[in-house]
Amino acid sequence: FVNKLHKATTIHWHGIRIDIKMDGVPFLSQAPIQPGESFLYDFVCPDAGTFWYHPHMHSVEQLGKGLVGALIVEENDPPSFDEDIIIGLKDWRLDRQGQFLPLSLPRHAARAGTMGTVETVNGKIKPVINAPAGGLLRLRFLNLDNSRVYHLSLKDFESYIIAIDGSPVKTPRVMGTHDIGAGMRLDIVLRMPEQSGQDVLIYDKKGRGHFELCRLQSTAPLRALKKATVKALPANPLATLNLEQAETRHFAFEWAGALSPVDSAGKVKDVFWTINRRAWEGMNAASVPAPLATLALGKTYIFELHNATPHGHPIHMHGLIFTVLSSDKREIEPFESDTILLERNERAKIAFVADNPGRWMFHCHVIEHMKTGLMGYITIA
Repeated sequence: FVNKLHKATTIHWHGIRIDIKMDGVPFLSQAPIQPGESFLYDFVCPDAGTFWYHPHMHSVEQLGKGLVGALIVEENDPPSFDEDIIIGLKDWRLDRQGQFLPLSLPRHAARAGTMGTVETVNGKIKPVINAPAGGLLRLRFLNLDNSRVYHLSLKDFESYIIAIDGSPVKTPRVMGTHDIGAGMRLDIVLRMPEQSGQDVLIYDKKGRGHFELCRLQSTAPLRALKKATVKALPANPLATLNLEQAETRHFAFEWAGALSPVDSAGKVKDVFWTINRRAWEGMNAASVPAPLATLALGKTYIFELHNATPHGHPIHMHGLIFTVLSSDKREIEPFESDTILLERNERAKIAFVADNPGRWMFHCHVIEHMKTGLMGYITIA
């Protein structure tokens, strides 16, 4: 990786269970890559799935201005689809002249995040994506946005979820409306209409309204797999949970309020969020904060998560894939993930085997929330 920017940066490989030295968190796992410098990222992807990459420095600006991308890891024995389509969802904060507006406003950082003004799919507004008539499609949705939650819906069109955040579900699930917060992904399968010229609309459902994100348009088939059926993807090689002997840890994500504290010099410090009453302190080469928790290598842990705030938070864990076990807000059929979207006041349980040694970030993926307190790390040793 060669840094041709005017600021230091890194790359984090979101969702990939990676060696800690390649995780791309400045000071915690590597030194920042300064302007003009380079760094060799060298790692093995143990899991197939839909992942992505982004910087972990100056994140509001660097993600907000587009330094993001999909990273697809194919299965050893890839399933057959007529098309495999990436749908990258991202807003941009632009004025009417197409110039960037301020990417973060404190009054929004203290709430749901500063939203974009222009919604795009793969960088285009409401694009039309051609797909073979009668073809079996795999759609890979990626929320590459700094803040927004998308409420994905194909309305009344039949489709099936086959993977959540890169991890296969055991049995394909009927797709209704599915929410994906910042950093989250969703793989679905659908069959296109048989006749050319027919459209399948993909929506962001807001309240009772359906707002078009993009549409798939039937074209003459090249090789429609008309007899193919929707099948589960092969499972990724995750360690087996030992829930009976698991140790439980508790994490409360709390709101510190919308008023910015002032330091002893009179400078405003935008700190709005805490984890277990601690706001992220920042770090540098000389100072790394204490971990939120220290875990024993190879042991199973249950994390009880409580979103004690009035806003939703996509909580992401680096270096590991966890199982979502339960929630007090919705029925959960357990599934694997690297990010859980916690509703306001929700309590949920996740579990994982602490089998990847290192210091792993644990944070909200609304970038402004992360930058204003809702971040920490866990140590596995």
